[in-house]
Amino acid sequence: MEFTDGIKHYLQAGVQTLQGSDRRLFMARTVRLLGAKGQRRAERVLGWNRGTIRKGLHELRTGITCLDAFSARGRKRSEEHLPQLLSDIKAIVDSQCQTDPTFRTQRLYSRLTAAAMRRQLILQKGYADQQLPTTETLRCKMHDLGYRLRKVQKCRPKKRSSRRMLS
Repeated sequence: MEFTDGIKHYLQAGVQTLQGSDRRLFMARTVRLLGAKGQRRAERVLGWNRGTIRKGLHELRTGITCLDAFSARGRKRSEEHLPQLLSDIKAIVDSQCQTDPTFRTQRLYSRLTAAAMRRQLILQKGYADQQLPTTETLRCKMHDLGYRLRKVQKCRPKKRSSRRMLS
């Protein structure tokens, strides 16, 4: 079987629209139609991975679908490495946080920056510098916990007064 540009485009578009086991089964059925040395031809001409094709052929032959472990991929969150991190952040920030002075919102404002939080975690809670995540990650964790970094004004003087002051 000769691969024309139309057939190549059709097969590659079909593979790109499918995902997971459906994609592997499509690849396996196509390779079976190609006959002997179909895996090598599909790899060379279409750019398909032979490992994926083999897995698809195995699924086609046995009828058992291999599950993809997408949730096990990628970097784990810092809470999984340091389970006490969020509670330690809460303990440090709660001692220094203030509410909105106008009481219009439920937000809690903190004067602690992420870099200061990092230093406090090292000094008060005994974390090692290499053990803690970056300051940007700590800032995101503080934000997720509901804390906002802002200078809190206790009172704001009026700029103009209608009453004349005696001097």
